[in-house]
Amino acid sequence: MIGRPTPGARPGRDRVGAVPPAPTTGRSVVVFADPAEDAAAALRRIAGLSDVADSRDVEPGDADAGRLRQAEGVVFPGLGLAVAAVDPQRLAGDPSVLAVTPELVHHVLPEVPEGYLAGYRDAVADLTGRLLGATAAPAPGAPLYADTPQYTWGLQATEAATSPRTGRGIRVAVLDTGVDLAHPDLAGRALTATSFVPGQPAQDGHGHGTHCVGTACGPRTLEGSRGYGVAPETEVFVGKVLSDEGSGTDAEILAGIAWAVRNGCQVVSMSLGADTPEPSPAYTAAGRRALDQGSLIVAAAGNNADRGNGQVGFVGAPANSPDILAVGALDAALEVAWFSARSTTVPGGQVDLAAPGVDVYSSWPLPDRYDTISGTSMATPHVAGLAALWAEQTGLRGRDLWWALDRAARRLPLPSVDVGAGLPLAPR
Repeated sequence: MIGRPTPGARPGRDRVGAVPPAPTTGRSVVVFADPAEDAAAALRRIAGLSDVADSRDVEPGDADAGRLRQAEGVVFPGLGLAVAAVDPQRLAGDPSVLAVTPELVHHVLPEVPEGYLAGYRDAVADLTGRLLGATAAPAPGAPLYADTPQYTWGLQATEAATSPRTGRGIRVAVLDTGVDLAHPDLAGRALTATSFVPGQPAQDGHGHGTHCVGTACGPRTLEGSRGYGVAPETEVFVGKVLSDEGSGTDAEILAGIAWAVRNGCQVVSMSLGADTPEPSPAYTAAGRRALDQGSLIVAAAGNNADRGNGQVGFVGAPANSPDILAVGALDAALEVAWFSARSTTVPGGQVDLAAPGVDVYSSWPLPDRYDTISGTSMATPHVAGLAALWAEQTGLRGRDLWWALDRAARRLPLPSVDVGAGLPLAPR
């Protein structure tokens, strides 16, 4: 797990490349074949459990989410999933059970140190200039976009800056470390926040969640600062599924997904993951069943590559589930970010789209107010915001909304294993 940061340090800033293998909790995630299955009754019948909690019980703002960890079993209505402290062998062979896997601990994806990429680009450009002369054309990798006083480079590259759509009438859920509820840029917004982390309120004590909320749903125009939000008029649902230390269990994340789907969120953004290349049956089921109910889950592909050293990484869970849209990261030259994970051959293990994920400016908890950070975590809310714009424009939901994003993507002269269908653009 990520430890509590030392005073003055930024969480995650000292870690680059692959995150440690995902730890487990000792409990199991159970996937029922029928999403309408009475999972609580099934756990009592098959495993003999008596203390079974319902994730809906911890949703009220004044509820303590401790039951998600303390109960023998937890069920997630609408998804056909449960987490239980039970021997998997007790469930094996029961026709109502589709799969049983260990419960994992997920993390915010490790951020990339500021200045690394800029320094690398500058070094390449300088060397090219020395070799080819001062009048040479810009070196490959030279930025095509840059932040301006009006807009971040991500809003420009995705054409969100000039889109007539704002996400009005669309609900977007951001499942992360919470949000700074006092942030002035979110004042007056339709915002619902709840925590699924035991003992911690929805208030963001980390920063990662506030940054992701800002990119997906923050203001597109600001007086005295550049706009940074893709879909500024959405109704925002913030589920705190990762702690202030940056970690959370499958139970907390699945509770957040069930909550978002039940509240009719057309888009669910998850900039989190576990460093495992095998798709999770639980998130495969959750993604498919969310799509069936009109909710598109968008997740970060992962930051476990180190392309300068020949390591292309792999798409981790939950993004590697076939029915969850996996997002890779681009830099301002529309090149693949050096840390962005590559597709694998496992079913669902591909990068589906790529979006701005390097030097992304967005909101941060007070007193800082703003920060610029990098990662596939930053690319993901760009796509979530774009999905909201297309949901408003077309009325499409679920799989059809995913198809609209793919169709609207700008094809890039890069391998599809790195960028999928390309860079999604906002509706015109």
